Amino acid sequence: MIKRMLPLLIGLSVCSVALAQDPAATTQSATTTIQTTTTASTWTTQPPTGALSEEAIKTAIANAGYKEVKDLKFKDGVWRSKARGGNKQWVELAVGPVNGKVYVNDAPSKLNKDEITAKLTAAGYEGVHDVEYEHGLWSADAKTRRGTDVDLLVDPGDGSVVAKSRD
Repeated sequence: MIKRMLPLLIGLSVCSVALAQDPAATTQSATTTIQTTTTASTWTTQPPTGALSEEAIKTAIANAGYKEVKDLKFKDGVWRSKARGGNKQWVELAVGPVNGKVYVNDAPSKLNKDEITAKLTAAGYEGVHDVEYEHGLWSADAKTRRGTDVDLLVDPGDGSVVAKSRD
């Protein structure tokens, strides 16, 4: 049995030596590296301390001109809902938990990405990145002055922070 395995072992060792050598200079190799980043958000399921009550949020939505409100839930740092305005069309809304300001999902932003980044930097946030406008609010990742990673939701009209969560 050893006589039969000897040629196999010799063949394997020759192959491993050949594979271990550097490729010839004329051979080019292309390697693609794909990096996947997963971000786990820690938005709480309850409004923050000092937030308006659910009834006050409904009143803020009514004061913004919406007659019917449905599916009001606190989600991802803000109150989210669907509401029907004077034109009888349903729209999706976000409402600031402390300021009670109503943000319509498909409304345009008055500020652009660079202006939002500048406003957050002026407010003391560092390393502002991943700034995106979606669902009526700007979202951004940053660090506080103490170095804590935070997720931010930002007002599209004045650049103020509407909601903040530790990342």
